[in-house]
Amino acid sequence: MARRCELTGKGPMSGNNVSHAKNRTRRRFLPNLNDVSLMSEALGRTFKLKISAAALRSVDHRGGFDAFLAKAKDEELSASALKIKKDIAKAQAAA
Repeated sequence: MARRCELTGKGPMSGNNVSHAKNRTRRRFLPNLNDVSLMSEALGRTFKLKISAAALRSVDHRGGFDAFLAKAKDEELSASALKIKKDIAKAQAAA
């Protein structure tokens, strides 16, 4: 999944470049994606994900990676993030 946040689903948007003479040409606005390693406390290991800077702030705001995934909607998550979410739910149910 290229150019798409694995946690929020944020992807490229389209718009216009507007010159001084008001000539309009199409352009793309790409999300600010970063490769990060996030630690899951329930599983005790880290996961490498490609997420947006806004998603990284949201993870911190919600109290960590596990809490963010617990509240996240399944349709926004990538396949790998959805698998991590289910593994965390199993680990928390067993504990």
